[in-house]
Amino acid sequence: MEEFLVHGLNYIFPSERGELTRGVPTSYPAEPLRSLIAPGSEPMPVWAITDGDVRAVSFAPLYKAAPIAALRDSCFHAYLALANALRDGRARERKLAEAVLHKRLRTANA
Repeated sequence: MEEFLVHGLNYIFPSERGELTRGVPTSYPAEPLRSLIAPGSEPMPVWAITDGDVRAVSFAPLYKAAPIAALRDSCFHAYLALANALRDGRARERKLAEAVLHKRLRTANA
């Protein structure tokens, strides 16, 4: 599964960015990567949610209800954020997401 997430997810579920909107951060501006990557000058990706607290570029979720589920479960939100960094991130973001995901999966399966 880890192999697929790291090397295949972006081919099966390519990232789709949209317009500026209100939403919830995903990918690198969300935990667990937020504490590892300083924010850049370009708008960050968010899942579009009307009561979101950040205005940034919309990022299509893997499934339409995923953002709502992520708001209810911080661990799930973290895994989805890592998946989105793997789908859309630059090389540095992808490498960090891969390392964090590897560590989390190994810890969860220990």
